[in-house]
Amino acid sequence: MTVDRSFIRVKAMLLAPNPERTAHAVSLNPPTAEHPEGYHRLIGGSVELGETHRDAVVREVREELGADVDDLELVDVIENIFRIDGHLGHEIVFVHTGRLDPLPPPSGATLTESDGSVVPVVWRPLDDHAEALPLYPAVPGGWSERLSAL
Repeated sequence: MTVDRSFIRVKAMLLAPNPERTAHAVSLNPPTAEHPEGYHRLIGGSVELGETHRDAVVREVREELGADVDDLELVDVIENIFRIDGHLGHEIVFVHTGRLDPLPPPSGATLTESDGSVVPVVWRPLDDHAEALPLYPAVPGGWSERLSAL
């Protein structure tokens, strides 16, 4: 399925740490021209017309993971300009933190995208400086600094 990237998209995503706050759940996405080994992405998706970013992240997590989000809190709003398979993308992303209920298992978890594709869910270390795969959306200094400020 080809995604129309000819407009700026509004997204709502979740930084979902484990109880020890050492790792957070992310999707593991397939290789692209820019990232031949794949990449990680925060869980979430598009804000629909007439929907708040808060409602969108709760809905997306429920649809993708079958989980609820407790203690939802807005962390940041960032602009994400990127290329995927050579195509320009542009997003405004409302990033929240919250607790997943239930938590994805340590291995074997998946989520289902809106197009029906299934991708793995993995636990990425919050201190991810040694992590080989990039995380999107990215912020200078990494998400661990933003989360530790809360």
